[in-house]
Amino acid sequence: MKCRSLRILNYLLVISGLLVAGRSAQATDPSQISGSYQVLQKTDLGALTRIRVEIHLTNHGARDLHIQRLTLWDLSHPGKGETQACSLVVHPGAATDTEQEFTIPRGEFELWSRGSRPRLVLEVSRLNGGKTNEVVRLERISGRKAD
Repeated sequence: MKCRSLRILNYLLVISGLLVAGRSAQATDPSQISGSYQVLQKTDLGALTRIRVEIHLTNHGARDLHIQRLTLWDLSHPGKGETQACSLVVHPGAATDTEQEFTIPRGEFELWSRGSRPRLVLEVSRLNGGKTNEVVRLERISGRKAD
């Protein structure tokens, strides 16, 4: 009897865990926003590279996205990233472009050249005054090459 009760309790814990995970995934649904980038200019700084990029963001969700900060994450050091303050509003079903400058390790830029997709973390403000982070893997726009 005790074993059956423990089994039922385990099932309930698993189900509640799945429900909580599902709600978290809905709050930060990666399909809500997508993005692409194009390097407009690059400057070598020894071990670092300064880049000016055009970023194109598309909102697939049903509400406005108020973006206050963009952080370009370094894949080799995921805890580090350069943050740029901004003020972008992306309306539902719409897109917006922004140009930003970042300084990244040269090796990171070389990975991009070989097809690695950079991660952009967006700090989005909520109507209730709270903030949330949304991660976007940027697709590379073919065409113009960096100077």
